[in-house]
Amino acid sequence: MFSEIGQLIFDNESVAKTQDFNMGLEIEMQRVDETGELSREPYPAAAGDEQTNPWITNDFLETMSEVVTPAASHALDAMHYLYSLNNALRAALSPGELLWPLSMPPRLPEDKSQIPLAKMGPKKEAYLKEWVKRHGFSAGTPCGAHINLSIDDHVFEMVYEHMQDRFPDRVELENYLYAIIAQGFLRYRWLITYLFGASPIAEAGYFNKGEAPDHPVRSIRQSSHGFGTKFKGDYTNVQRYVARIEQGAKDGTLISDYEFHGAVRFKGNQNLSDLPKTGVKYLELRMLDLDPSSSVGVRTNTLRFIRLLASYFVMTPALHPEEVEKVMTRADEMNENVAIEQPDAHCQYEAAARAMLQRLERYANQIQLGPEYQEEIQDLEERVDNPFNTLSARLMTHVSHNSLAAYALKRAKRYQDSALQTIRPFKGFNNKRNLSAEELKAELFSGSWMPDSGLQ
Repeated sequence: MFSEIGQLIFDNESVAKTQDFNMGLEIEMQRVDETGELSREPYPAAAGDEQTNPWITNDFLETMSEVVTPAASHALDAMHYLYSLNNALRAALSPGELLWPLSMPPRLPEDKSQIPLAKMGPKKEAYLKEWVKRHGFSAGTPCGAHINLSIDDHVFEMVYEHMQDRFPDRVELENYLYAIIAQGFLRYRWLITYLFGASPIAEAGYFNKGEAPDHPVRSIRQSSHGFGTKFKGDYTNVQRYVARIEQGAKDGTLISDYEFHGAVRFKGNQNLSDLPKTGVKYLELRMLDLDPSSSVGVRTNTLRFIRLLASYFVMTPALHPEEVEKVMTRADEMNENVAIEQPDAHCQYEAAARAMLQRLERYANQIQLGPEYQEEIQDLEERVDNPFNTLSARLMTHVSHNSLAAYALKRAKRYQDSALQTIRPFKGFNNKRNLSAEELKAELFSGSWMPDSGLQ
């Protein structure tokens, strides 16, 4: 089962380190009023400066709030950061404001000009205006859960020490490992869409007449009806990834290299052209819809599954370079097919989904992960066996008059009430203070549970 690198990691008893991915989370949610309309309230002052606060900001719209966590060593740590920051944002909202828990936006007005784009400085605002001209207003409004994933430094050190004949420097190794993880996630994006897709319908005003799917689907956001540009990246290696994006910006297909919002993005340098020589430092995974059954938009078990997948991709054989483009094209087709399936229909790739989960279960057993991973895989296998257990199918039971607004508002009010009952409300962003990661941790958790405690 193991690749050459995977066997090396296994033989050197470093398998556990392949699970120790540093993980940061970025969760977008729209601010709405109690009727389910996009909020007309200004950006919440108690959330700090929207242009400079690295932990709470906005994206695309003034109403699209984004919570960003520091990188954490364990899934549970990342969730504690997220929960605390989410509560801080909710506490900062104006009376009557709520956070919309669905990926697809609430009903949009006919006159979109009354909804302000994010106020993120002249350069970003000019970019957003051009983006709207090219793609339309609605395409920028879906929200999601983004996961930033970086490999434990010990893995790089150990592999590079034993394989310097193959990798001339450590940057080459870093780029290689991140490329094969990216390929793995893109190859099995369809499975993630099946298991975690949660955007079966859109509210009024999202689609123009005649553009909507003719039936509910698993994930509008993850389909061709979803977010933004359909520009395809090249994930063969980091150099080709950069070259294709730069070519897209040069020929005008992209406004700039910033516009590339693929399901996976290589991150690590502000200047994209320098990325191949400075090295990828983490991956941004952009393939999760918001999970409305969680107040923070994602569940801990989902993060564990993502980490298990990433570890599996590190440890098992990679695609041959000449196969990557063909496999990625096929994977995009499979994801589209799954995304537009009826939420309660059996997946057309059901056998492949079951086989992959069984492979992951064997892998988890082989490297002796804890029972929580076995339990999560078993729960996901039940979603494959019975599509009524998927998030999207469950959401369909709450549809009333072709809308999920009543369900979304009920959830939003419940989560808001819970957040406002916090014993020690966070006030660290008052006076537009910009906190470092260490300062944030100290202020969020002083006198209580502290992240990076070694729990998983």
